[in-house]
Amino acid sequence: MKIADVYRHSMVIASDYRIPDPSRVWPLLERRKDALADIGAHHVLIYRSLTEPGRVLVMIGVRSREPVVDLLRSRVFFDWFDAVGVEDIPAVFAGEIIDRYELIEPTRADPPGVLVSAIVSVDDAGWLLTELHSAKTTFRSAGVRKVWVFQAFDDSREVMILQELDTEANARRWIKQHDAATDWMADTGVGVYPPLFVGEYVEMLRINGGEG
Repeated sequence: MKIADVYRHSMVIASDYRIPDPSRVWPLLERRKDALADIGAHHVLIYRSLTEPGRVLVMIGVRSREPVVDLLRSRVFFDWFDAVGVEDIPAVFAGEIIDRYELIEPTRADPPGVLVSAIVSVDDAGWLLTELHSAKTTFRSAGVRKVWVFQAFDDSREVMILQELDTEANARRWIKQHDAATDWMADTGVGVYPPLFVGEYVEMLRINGGEG
């Protein structure tokens, strides 16, 4: 099972937060496998920020949107945040994949790349997808390997864009680039949306029934 496969046909729940000790995230999720299975989760990916100590991104792949809607109305996530030591309750993104593509031919020898995550609000998601595709050459030359785009269940204007880059150095250069290909990244960190996340892969948790 490759990391990319977790996103391929999945709906996701993403939470981006800061905690005093990021090492607590994995044991907490491991102890809650049954609860994750109950909401239809099949995999959980954990990333640790390379730019902000204590910041983590947790991506939960789920099979259908129905239990996700129920979950977001419950206190389950808040209980998890309390248990792991989150002080400021973050926003939770829940959405479905609307586009994905690879910019290089993957090989089994490729190590996990560096993830750049952005949640932005756009007037027209279709327009954004067109813009991203038109910038493929720029993305590839910057070291971007793969791109995934998710649209929120509760707001069609809200999208999460994940990019996997080959190295940390290229990721740091990419987020500082100022041209048409990266304009959308400047809109992160506005209002309830978190700033850009740049992080490394830590662990993948397979839930009962998860493939791989």
